[in-house]
Amino acid sequence: MTNSIRHPAGTPRAHHVAVVGPRNADEQTCELAAEIGRLIAGRGAVVVCGGLGGVMDAAARGAGESGGTSVGLLPGRERGAAGPHLTIAIATGLGEMRNGLLVADSDAVIAVGCSWGTLSEIALAARRGIPVVSLGGWSVLDAAGVAVPGPVPAGSPAQAVELVFAALAS
Repeated sequence: MTNSIRHPAGTPRAHHVAVVGPRNADEQTCELAAEIGRLIAGRGAVVVCGGLGGVMDAAARGAGESGGTSVGLLPGRERGAAGPHLTIAIATGLGEMRNGLLVADSDAVIAVGCSWGTLSEIALAARRGIPVVSLGGWSVLDAAGVAVPGPVPAGSPAQAVELVFAALAS
């Protein structure tokens, strides 16, 4: 899936890669998300997230540390609720429905850790055919206990980012 939208100057626009995960993530999970944010920004892509704390803020922090851009799509109407490391905070007023907007804006999704909101974002991305990579997160089983095709597991932040960009290049 290539991004053919162009800036007025004719240069390709950066990919948008969502980093999703729990707001109440532990320190280790947040450090994984920060490394993912750094790696995404290092490839010139934009980090898109839910704009709050935990994994979302950690990914934005990592992107900022690498000189990149992060966009947070907030569930509420107050930009002041945004995590402190975002480049851009968009107050959607959509509540949990903002997960659909977040996925619709993204070319790929990296899920770090587990929460119900994260699972909803994975499901929405899978329905749209958007590549999803999971690091320490969900795997979905059918009624027979067989893994449902969808999220590709990764063993490290570097592998997660590599898998996403390989999917974007194909």
